[in-house]
Amino acid sequence: MSEVVATLDGAREGPAPLLVLDRVEAFLDAHALGAGPISWTRIGEGQSNVTFLLRRGDAEVVLRRGPRPPLPPSAHDMLREARVQLALRDAGYPVPQVLATCEDDTVLGVPFYLMDFVRGDVVTTHLPERFGTAHDRAALADAAVEALAQLHAIDVSTGQLSTLGRPDGYLARQVERFRGLWGRVSRRSLPEVEEVADLLAAAVPVSGRASVVHGDFRLGNLMLAPGGPAAAVRPSVAAVLDWEMATLGDPLADLGYFTATWSEPGSPATVMELSPVTALDGFPDRDGLARAYERRTGADLSSLAWYQALALWKSAVFCEAIHTRWLEGERPDDTDFAPRLEQGVPQLLGLAGELAARS
Repeated sequence: MSEVVATLDGAREGPAPLLVLDRVEAFLDAHALGAGPISWTRIGEGQSNVTFLLRRGDAEVVLRRGPRPPLPPSAHDMLREARVQLALRDAGYPVPQVLATCEDDTVLGVPFYLMDFVRGDVVTTHLPERFGTAHDRAALADAAVEALAQLHAIDVSTGQLSTLGRPDGYLARQVERFRGLWGRVSRRSLPEVEEVADLLAAAVPVSGRASVVHGDFRLGNLMLAPGGPAAAVRPSVAAVLDWEMATLGDPLADLGYFTATWSEPGSPATVMELSPVTALDGFPDRDGLARAYERRTGADLSSLAWYQALALWKSAVFCEAIHTRWLEGERPDDTDFAPRLEQGVPQLLGLAGELAARS
């Protein structure tokens, strides 16, 4: 069965569709969003949740849903993600406006939500022409760092954001949680998982103030506002996307992930370097990225290697779950990313181990 179908009438062979147009039309009608037939485009490069741009009359909306069931417990919670965005928007942070949520999983098989379509550029493997010089690329990196620093500056002591998680003990819980996940998501034995977990657990840093932690903060999750050359118009972030893993915790967990997955010349490429353009001239290296964050926040980065190790080790566990689902036939359309994880996961574990030993 195709990933998008007009109706569910008739035979149902193969994986369940991701989008059923007549059901989505009825949901849009119920929320007065456009009129007439839907045209759709799958957008985004995420490896778990699925995002569609829907056009209907004069309406342009984005539908975001989880992957096909079965889903791991507490994963792909799109309703929670929508609530996070609503709270962040109330705090003045740049996120898309949530338009409607659907808790009824009989519509598409999983809950989903609709949000505004934000125009701009998402940078991963190619750069828009306006970032054609080293100066332009440095300004782009600076805008990304500023967006991260602004997120971590939001007051989380009151309001909806204060209920997002338990910041006390966040780092230690992350280590133990992902240590326990490995046995549930993997079908192979890689002793480096426990070895890195032991190194991390033995050297957990003391966290400073709590903040919102995005959990997947990278260039590919930033929508850059349209504009002219950066030399004339400083680039800005129109929206930060993909809040599924957001919680309250140590802000340096975000910085560790942001820097550890940032491509730089001379470093070994990994499956988690999802924006390889940052190896181009003008972009700062990982140390430069960290120093720019330090200047804005005053954060103590003496333990940054530990946070980078945590990021790569957690990514290895996430990637192993994707690899296992692919092996079991649950990701039939993935012909690029998942097959590379056979070797990609051990490589991530090796790099995480090197960083953890340094910390």
